[in-house]
Amino acid sequence: MVLYRVRVSTGSSIYSGSCNEVQLWLVGQHGEASLGKCLRPSKGKEEELEVDVKVYLGPLLFVKIRKQHFLKDDNWFCNWISVQGPGAGGDEFRFPCYRWVVGNGVQSLPEGTGRTLAEDPHGLFKKYREEELKDRKMLYRWGTWKEGVILNVAAASLSDLPVDERFLGDKRCDYETSVAKGIAEVAVKDSLNVLVKWNDLDDFDRVFWCGRSKLSVQARNSWKEDALFGYQFLNGAHPMLLRRSRHLPARLLFPPGMEELQAQLQMALQGGTLFEADFSLLDGIKANVIQCEQQYVAAPLVMLKLHPDGKLLPLVIQLQLPSEELPLPPLFLPTDPPMAWLLAKCWVRNSDLYLHELQSHFLKTHLVPEVIAVATMRCLPSIHPLFKLIIPHLQYTMEINVRARTTLLSGKGIFNKVANIGGGGHVDLLRRAGALITYSSLCPPHDLADRGLLGVKSSFYAHDALRLWEIISRYVQGTVNLHYETDEAVKQDVELQTWCREITEVGLQAAPDQGFPTSLESQGQLCHFVTMCIFTCTGQHSSVHLGQLDWYAWVPNAPGTMRQPPPTTKDVTMETVMATLPNFHQASRQTFITWVLGRRQPVMVALGQHKEEYFSDAEHKAVLTKFREELAALDEEIGVRNAKLDMPYDYLQPRMVENSVTI
Repeated sequence: MVLYRVRVSTGSSIYSGSCNEVQLWLVGQHGEASLGKCLRPSKGKEEELEVDVKVYLGPLLFVKIRKQHFLKDDNWFCNWISVQGPGAGGDEFRFPCYRWVVGNGVQSLPEGTGRTLAEDPHGLFKKYREEELKDRKMLYRWGTWKEGVILNVAAASLSDLPVDERFLGDKRCDYETSVAKGIAEVAVKDSLNVLVKWNDLDDFDRVFWCGRSKLSVQARNSWKEDALFGYQFLNGAHPMLLRRSRHLPARLLFPPGMEELQAQLQMALQGGTLFEADFSLLDGIKANVIQCEQQYVAAPLVMLKLHPDGKLLPLVIQLQLPSEELPLPPLFLPTDPPMAWLLAKCWVRNSDLYLHELQSHFLKTHLVPEVIAVATMRCLPSIHPLFKLIIPHLQYTMEINVRARTTLLSGKGIFNKVANIGGGGHVDLLRRAGALITYSSLCPPHDLADRGLLGVKSSFYAHDALRLWEIISRYVQGTVNLHYETDEAVKQDVELQTWCREITEVGLQAAPDQGFPTSLESQGQLCHFVTMCIFTCTGQHSSVHLGQLDWYAWVPNAPGTMRQPPPTTKDVTMETVMATLPNFHQASRQTFITWVLGRRQPVMVALGQHKEEYFSDAEHKAVLTKFREELAALDEEIGVRNAKLDMPYDYLQPRMVENSVTI
């Protein structure tokens, strides 16, 4: 008889354990042995047993599991199973699972060493790979939420999602509790203010509630200042639009008497200090109708100058593109009457809110990660090293996106109730923006170079994004080098090539001129592509997610809708401003959703700190350890810098960056 020591780890989330009996089999190169019905797994426990097997099984390949029930079937969340071979110094084999065991069918867990097809020359895992992907392609199907928008998982509701993509108990409880709390607070605020007049900007204090951050208070106190207006393009909730001007925009037409302004812009252009934020993508987008009241949309252009002290100050704002109705749109200047200049900036902030939330946030850091997640589940078996590398960065993405599509962005969702780009306009914007997604725009080294932000010392986003990208790139390279010794090895990995095509051609529906690879031809190209995937799901999402509560809680700094058309004259009063900005009910609901989505998440895994161990060997663990060391060093570096700043920028500080898109 041969003695094997078996340990079984069950998840710690609510309902992870099971009352059902679990039967185990060990499968080795020399044979298979049944261990019988040996445990009823308990939540959060590691259970150990010793079993005698008639013959030595050789190096272990699989553990097979079957959960049997009599009266009630309850799912079991298995973390991993570990088996130590015979003898005091017997080899230990680790079988990662980290998913729900559902039903009473037999399931196989392969040993945790990552293997490409080429690393399985005898085909020991060939059948397992093929059957797993066949099952996954039935479970993970492509769907179309809206025609013309990149694809998503086929799930019209949460119940349609594969069980492994659902929130675990602690995450679900926190999310649903926060929504309930927010709704209750809105109801209280509405009842207390239903008859209160709404005449002055200070009246927005009535909805400036619920989890204020220190930075949101600074924004509330300084939002009228030009310096803070410009700062937000560099380091605010949306640092993705600003670019250095290469020429004066063709849409910027100067009426007579503005020769001095034109000369000022030309001088800044020649000196390399002229920047622009162009919202032309919003031109012609259908405006919403909220409770029978027409709302309005603008397509501003802002020209700004970067000063030697690092401040970025606005020089001129144009709110609309030239048209037949308005061939020479007015240009608003800092020297204009204060209310006119303030209202022009409010229009810019409203436009920036929606390019941020729809293009840079939802499209690029929610829908694109969902494409990566679905393609990964359909094309890479769990034994593949790239699956093991990427899977921790895909947790919960499908559920949070289904929640967004069915609650925030649905026909009866909050977007239609508070947004001037609701009622279908938001979908049109997503279609437009989707056609403009390029590979380089998802890769900070190329994106920042294209936008002329490299070397801008006051752009903390640019500095931190580059540093984080480099660290992730080295992490990816460390894993890739363990499995692909040559470029030819990359080319010949059929599973890898299928995964790349599935992302680019199927999920993203990317046209050839958008730069996405349809095949991976070298180690360097593979590393770059995988780094893009991980950075998009982690750092990039963090950079456009974490600032929402800071910058949008004070509604006038980011008004969710505009109730009057953009001004065509500079005859603007406080009454004009208040008639244009959101009313009390719209502002109250904007504050609610800003808090729910923008608050710091108590159930959160920081980048690289996932507990799941998908790799079982020491080499991969060393790569992860090095990654964590580099993240810690960057975290300390950013912390030292932020201690010297009046407005710390921590959206890309590794301890703040979540390991996947979960909110």
